[in-house]
Amino acid sequence: MTFFQYILLGFLVVCAISVSFSRKLLNSILIFMSYSLVMSIIWICLESPDLAITEAAVGAGVTSVLFFVTLKKIHAIDENSTKGEKESMIERRRR
Repeated sequence: MTFFQYILLGFLVVCAISVSFSRKLLNSILIFMSYSLVMSIIWICLESPDLAITEAAVGAGVTSVLFFVTLKKIHAIDENSTKGEKESMIERRRR
């Protein structure tokens, strides 16, 4: 194994651990996307381009889009921006 592959494997471990400790759902999805992209690079290094394309398309593409849509449907993404807008509207009414 080359030094580059060791770096990629280390990054995979860091991504896996940080996903489990992340408190924000959006950050977890972004870390999961990066995990899938690094995994596809590792598949390329292992000379398996069919698995690399599948990992990039399904892992980083389709699955992440489904996660984003799900968070949008349950209003988990807009939670912080909505709270800020409500607070600013309340402050405007007081003035």
